[in-house]
Amino acid sequence: MITPDEFYTQDQRKLQQQFESEALADTVVAAIVRDEIEVPQAQFIESRDFFFLSTVSDEGEPTVSYKGGATGFVKVLDSKTLMFPNYDGNGMFKSMGNILSRPKIGMLFIDFETPNRVRVQGSATLSFEDDDLGYFPGATLVVRVDVSTCFLNCARYIHKHYRHAQSPYIPSDDGSQPHPSWKRIDVVQASLPEGARKRTREEGGTITFEDYVERLQAGES
Repeated sequence: MITPDEFYTQDQRKLQQQFESEALADTVVAAIVRDEIEVPQAQFIESRDFFFLSTVSDEGEPTVSYKGGATGFVKVLDSKTLMFPNYDGNGMFKSMGNILSRPKIGMLFIDFETPNRVRVQGSATLSFEDDDLGYFPGATLVVRVDVSTCFLNCARYIHKHYRHAQSPYIPSDDGSQPHPSWKRIDVVQASLPEGARKRTREEGGTITFEDYVERLQAGES
């Protein structure tokens, strides 16, 4: 069980006192905040095909990234442990690099159609083990999360949106995926490994950055 004083910081308490919400904030903790993932939250998490991941660099600079995959790509291993893949990206490794230096993360899972949401906080570690990678064909590495808090969150201000289609870039069962348009941009070719340059040649050759922007705006990334 998590107590309010464990959950809130001193500055959060100051604002609660200023707006006379301290008693309400304490009630919320008792009602919904848990130090593990309970069954309804586990079912919700494993029904999602995306979430937002927050991390902080070793210099204290925060970032938030969108993580998407097939439905259920975040695995609930037990009430205290989550696991999710990191797929091929732009090579920046902003979030993953942050985890190496500061493992504390936040995860926000949203259902825009119902709407509903669940928030998870915990400590993350990166895994390159074959046993973990085997869960996620096409993953470059796997993130394991030791959950510290999990709680439902009021959905009052979530705008309703409806899902049109799954991203075609989610790796298939054999780990393969389409070649993204940005890897065809002429100015990035010298920075790509030979395998990626070969795929560019096989799929029509290079495009300009302006071509890429047009494709992006048309939803053809």
